[in-house]
This record gives sequence, C-alpha cells and structure tokens, in this order.
Amino acid sequence: MAPMGETKTKPTGASVNEFLDAVPDTQRRHDAKVLRSMMERLSGHPAYMFGPTIVGFDTYRYEYASGHGGEAPRIGFSPRGRELVLYIAPELLADAQLMAQLGKSRTGKSCQYVKQLRDVDSGRLEQLITQSLAVTNAAYSAA
Repeated sequence: MAPMGETKTKPTGASVNEFLDAVPDTQRRHDAKVLRSMMERLSGHPAYMFGPTIVGFDTYRYEYASGHGGEAPRIGFSPRGRELVLYIAPELLADAQLMAQLGKSRTGKSCQYVKQLRDVDSGRLEQLITQSLAVTNAAYSAA
C-alpha cells in the first residue's frame, strides 16, 4: 500500500510491446499500436508503462494544495476491454465543440473514449494530442 499522499499509479519497467501484443481484441490491439506510434511521434518521447494498463508519453510532476502530488504522463492511453481510453488535458475535454469535431467518441470525467480509431478524424486527433501536450507543457515542468 502506498503511503498517504503518494499516488499508487507510477511508471513501471514493464514492456509496452508485451502489453500491447497481449491486447486480446485484434482491432483494439492494432489501434493501440497506431496510437502509440502517433503519440511517440507527436510527443517526441518513447512510450512507457504507467501502472499496469496505461501507456504514457513524457512525464510531469503535479502537486495539489493539499500536498498530495505525483507524476503523470503528459499524454497517454489504455486499450481497455471495449474502448481505447485517451488521457489528455482535462481543459480540452471540457471543450464540447472540439470533442464533437473529433468524431464518434465520448467524454468522461478525465478521459476520452474511442471504440475504434477509424471512428475519429485522425487529423483532429493529432491536433487534440498536440494541444494537450501544449497545455501540460505550459502548466507543469518536467518530472
């Protein structure tokens, strides 16, 4: 168990290739590999495992007024059972117009859900990832 105030989800040394190769759904596995390549290219950083199921790119350090803090990927995703979960800057998720332009997807509290990459506009997705990186780069220094 993590000490009070310490985040439980952290970078691990697990293999991203092994994790993605083990995704059971063929389409989701393919989409995850495409998304990995796109995020590596746009972020300029290699993928790493953040916790057991999140593929992250670059890292930033955050701290709340309460003193709780930790590290998080600047962008990331997880190929979950039914959808790809995209972890992007929450400020962008609140922009309903931007999310509508992305295509067939849904917005959660802190992530964007996409069933298949072919359901979204790849140019808009790249724009969203680039904007998310800009938002986190402006708000947080590197870890």
